[in-house]
Amino acid sequence: MLALGKLLDLTLAGREPAEKTQLTVEGVRMRWLGEGALEVSPPEARDNGMSLLLSAGIHGNETAPIELLDELLHGIARGEIKPQARILFLFGNPEAMRTGARYIEHDVNRLFNGRHEQSSGVEALRACALERLATTFFSVQGRTRLHYDLHTAIRGSKIEQFALYPYKEGRQHSRRELARLRAAGMEAVLLQSKPSITFSAFTYETLGAEAFTLELGKARPFGQNNEIKLDLLQARLRQIIEGNEPQEGDALDGLQLFSVAREIIKHSDSFHLHLPADIENFSELSQGYLLAEDLAETRWIVEEEGARIIFPNPKVKNGLRAGILIVPTSAEQLG
Repeated sequence: MLALGKLLDLTLAGREPAEKTQLTVEGVRMRWLGEGALEVSPPEARDNGMSLLLSAGIHGNETAPIELLDELLHGIARGEIKPQARILFLFGNPEAMRTGARYIEHDVNRLFNGRHEQSSGVEALRACALERLATTFFSVQGRTRLHYDLHTAIRGSKIEQFALYPYKEGRQHSRRELARLRAAGMEAVLLQSKPSITFSAFTYETLGAEAFTLELGKARPFGQNNEIKLDLLQARLRQIIEGNEPQEGDALDGLQLFSVAREIIKHSDSFHLHLPADIENFSELSQGYLLAEDLAETRWIVEEEGARIIFPNPKVKNGLRAGILIVPTSAEQLG
């Protein structure tokens, strides 16, 4: 196997490869762009016009998607996977990956779309570098642009595998992309309704890619991800890479769709979230429930019918989101 196929080993060891560019026997070029960043280019005659960005490790302790990208890279380096797409593999936060931490100082996935300029430290520099790498990769005109940012969650979930679809004013969410997610094993999709500061929001809003944050189960250490079943996602990613996806239409049967009702923002150290510490994502909340309180008698009371909570985290820094209240929605407004 080519040495550049061992990007994860290089990243965890903090080493640069001796050779920055290598070719497989099939003529696929692998080019090291920097720490945790590898570009894969098919032979020109086999290039189908797809530019695919696959990122993982934006949070360093979310190892299942990191291992998934590692397997795909090994397959390409061995010549077992024969790309027809250009691919950029990114491991988002190498420093945190090496320590097994979610992040070192700042949550990288809250530092995009200009937020890194208001911060400092290793994560702010990394978010800036990731934006630059993605911008360069997607700069070639006339190509299909797709970005999957792969994560696992802090807590368990009643819907284990789901996606978040970013928002941009004037742009419709795509039914075809949702059907692709369903085929990749996603059980639900949250259709966001305002701009965001995550990596997938940056590539969607600023670079014009179809982009998604994929939540794939609960975060566990390296080598302890047997309970997370990623067979459908891995198979679909390989099909996208090799350009042989089945033509399945745009049926969304079985895919649950949600929209954001409200974001719960933590304003001060007095913030209190009235939920059990072990509550799972997509837990239902009854109308009238006192969800959270903060300074100046600020209170969040559940008013919406069918409301559920995702990403509850009272430990975030002041000014950041401490949870999202979501409600079921339909596919009527999709493009």
